[in-house]
Amino acid sequence: MSRERYVVTVIGAGPRGTSVLERLLARLEADRRDRELSPHDGEPRAEGSAASTPARLAIQIVEPYRPGSGHVWSSAQSRLFLMNTPAMYPTVAPPREGDGPGLTFEQWRGLGGDGAVLAPVEQRELADLGPGDYPSRALYGRYLEHVHDAVVARLSAHPDVESVEHLRASSVGIERRSADYRIELTAHDDAVRTSRGRIAPTAGLSDRRPGAAGVDSHVPEAVASDAVVLAVGHVPAELNPRQAAAGRRAEELGLTYQGPNVPSDVDWAAFPGGEPLLVRGLGLNFFDALAQLTTARGGDFVPTGAGPGRALDYRRSGREPKIFAASRRGAPYRAKAEVPAFVPPSVELVYLTFERVHALAAAGAPGEPRGKVGFDAHIWPLLHRDVLRTYYRVAARVAPERFRDVDEFLARLDVLLDAQIHPEQNVQGTPVHGQEVWRSQVADLVDDMAPEVGWLDVPALGAPFAKRGFTSADAYQQAVLEYLEADAAGSAAGEDDPLKMAIGALHAGRLLTKRLVAESLIDEVSRTDEVQKWFEPLVEGAASGPPLRRIEELAALARAGVVTFLGPDPVFTLDDEGEYSGVFTASSRWVDAPPVTAHHMLEAMMPANRVAQTASPLLKRLQSDGLARPIPIPTEDGETVPGPGFDVVGTPYRLVDASGIAHRSIFVLGLQLSGVQWGTAIAAEAGGSYDDGARTLADADAVAVELLRLAR
Repeated sequence: MSRERYVVTVIGAGPRGTSVLERLLARLEADRRDRELSPHDGEPRAEGSAASTPARLAIQIVEPYRPGSGHVWSSAQSRLFLMNTPAMYPTVAPPREGDGPGLTFEQWRGLGGDGAVLAPVEQRELADLGPGDYPSRALYGRYLEHVHDAVVARLSAHPDVESVEHLRASSVGIERRSADYRIELTAHDDAVRTSRGRIAPTAGLSDRRPGAAGVDSHVPEAVASDAVVLAVGHVPAELNPRQAAAGRRAEELGLTYQGPNVPSDVDWAAFPGGEPLLVRGLGLNFFDALAQLTTARGGDFVPTGAGPGRALDYRRSGREPKIFAASRRGAPYRAKAEVPAFVPPSVELVYLTFERVHALAAAGAPGEPRGKVGFDAHIWPLLHRDVLRTYYRVAARVAPERFRDVDEFLARLDVLLDAQIHPEQNVQGTPVHGQEVWRSQVADLVDDMAPEVGWLDVPALGAPFAKRGFTSADAYQQAVLEYLEADAAGSAAGEDDPLKMAIGALHAGRLLTKRLVAESLIDEVSRTDEVQKWFEPLVEGAASGPPLRRIEELAALARAGVVTFLGPDPVFTLDDEGEYSGVFTASSRWVDAPPVTAHHMLEAMMPANRVAQTASPLLKRLQSDGLARPIPIPTEDGETVPGPGFDVVGTPYRLVDASGIAHRSIFVLGLQLSGVQWGTAIAAEAGGSYDDGARTLADADAVAVELLRLAR
C-alpha cells in the first residue's frame, strides 16, 4: 500500500542542495511522462496507479541564507572575489535541453541571465564575460539563485509535489524516531550575519534575502521528515591547538589574529593601513585577501604595455598594510594557463587511463588486494609518463632547435615511455607499472639530446625553492618576483608553453584520480599516505591556482613593495619573553634575515574540512548523539584513525551511525564526503559525464532516484 505523503528535508540550499532539488525535479518530470503512457500498448495509464505513483512530496528547505547561493556564494559579497574556474566550466545542473530543467552557468551567461532580473552591476559583468573569463563569485551566486528559484517554481507547480517550503533557519540537531526524523531548528534574525562578521552588500545590489523580500521568517522549533539530505557545504571549524593558542594570547595582548575563515566573513577593516600584517598561506584565499587590502582600499593596477609578467604597475592608495606573506612551499600557487578549456585541448593522457588501471586492479596489482591499486606503485608511474611526454612534445614543437635531433628524440622517448607497460616487456610476465628504470633512461636521453631543455623534475614543482638558501631578504624577494614573472609569461603562452601543458596533464591526472578514489580502486592506506600527503599539495599548487590576472597583480604589488615574501617553511611565533615579546614574529630558516614583527596576523586559508574538528552545531550534535561518526581510515600498521568526512555507505551515500548502522534515509552530499571522495570542493563540469567531471551531479541524481523510490 503506497503512502499519500512523503516529507523530504534538504538541509543546506547552496550548490549541492540546489543540485538535489534540480535532479528531483528532472526525475519527477520524467516519471510523470512515463506514467502517462502504458509500458505495453502506448495507451494512457490510469491516474493514481499504486504500483508506480509516488506519494506527493512535501519538500522542506532548511537554509538560513539566500537559497541557491547560500553562504559562501552570496550574490551580495564583494565582486573582487573571483572564481577559480572559467565561465565555461562550472555548473549546478546538467545542460538544459529544450524546455526541460537544467542550466549550466555558461548557458546562463549566453542567455544574458535567462530572464533573471539583474542589477546593473551584474548586467555589466555578464555582458563583459567570455567563456574563458573568470566570473566573480557574486555573479556565480546570482546564477545559483536563479536556478534555485526556477527549480522551486516548477516543483511547486508539479502535481506530485504537495508543497515546497523554505525554512529560514539552521538545523541544530536530528532525532531518529521509529518512523521518521525530528529536525531541530533555530531561527536567524539576519541571514547574512555569522559569528565572524557580516557580509556587506555590494553597491548597486538589492538585498534578495527572503526576509527582506517579505517572506515570513518565523520557523518552528522542529519539523518532522521522512528523509533528510545533508548538503551543508562549508561550515565553521574549531581552530587547531596552535591557532587557538595564538588567538587567545593575541586577545590578551590586544593584537589582531584572524583564524581561517571564508573571505567574505573576514573583517578586513581590522588590518590598518601602513602597519605590518603577517599572512600565513599563499593559496587562493591569499589572493582574495590581496584584493580586499589593495584594490578595495583605492589602489589601482595600471597597464604598462610591457609583456606578460610585467603587464601591470600598482598605484598605492596609501591605505594598504605592509603585507609580509609566507607558506611552506615558499611560493604562491601557479596561474592557470590561458586556454579555452578547464583541461587544455591538446593534453591527452596516453598512459594513465581508467581502463588500464581498472584492468590492473581486476587482475590483481602486485602488493595490493585484488580490486585495488596503490597510487605510488601503479598510478603515479603512468601519470608521470604522461606529464613528461606532454612536456617534451610541446617543447619539441615550439623550440625544435633546442634538440640535437628532434625526430629521433621523440621516437626514442616513446620507446622508453612504453617500456614495462606491456606484459611481454616484463620479466615477471605481468604489468608492474611501478618499475622506474624508464625514468633514469629518459633523464639520460634528455641529457644527451636536449640538454638545453633539461630534465623536468615534476615533484619539485610543488616546492620551487626547496633546500635553497638566500643570503638576504632582498635576494629571496627577487627570486620570487622572477618566479612570478616567468609563471605569468608561461600562462600567457597557453598551449605553447611546455611547463603549463605538463601541468595540464598533471591536472587531467588529478581528475582521473578523483574518479579512481570515488570508485574505491585506490587502496585506502595509499590514498591517505600518498595521494593526500604528497600528490594533493603538488597538484594543488601547480594546477589549482588563480587566473593569470592575479599573478600579474601580485607581481606588481611585489615590485611596489606592498607585498614582501618571507621564505619557505616559515615559523610564526607569539612569545611572552625575549627580544620579540608581545608581538607576532615570522621568519624562514632558508633566508638570512631578521624576523619580521607585527601586531596583526591573518591565516589566509579556509576552515578545516574535518567533521571531527567541526564547529557546526548540527554536525557536532550528530556525532555526540551517536547518529554519525567520522569514517575510520586504516593505517599502514593496521590501526584506524578518524577520517576527514562522515562514514557513509552505498550509492547514494547513506550516513552511518556510531554503531556502524546505516540510516534508512539520511543522505550526505558534498564536502562531508571527503572520506570516500577526493576533491569534493570542485564544482561539476558543465556537460561532463557522471563518471568523471559531473560526479557531484551524479551523487545528487542518485539521491533523487532513491527519494522517489522511498516515496512509493
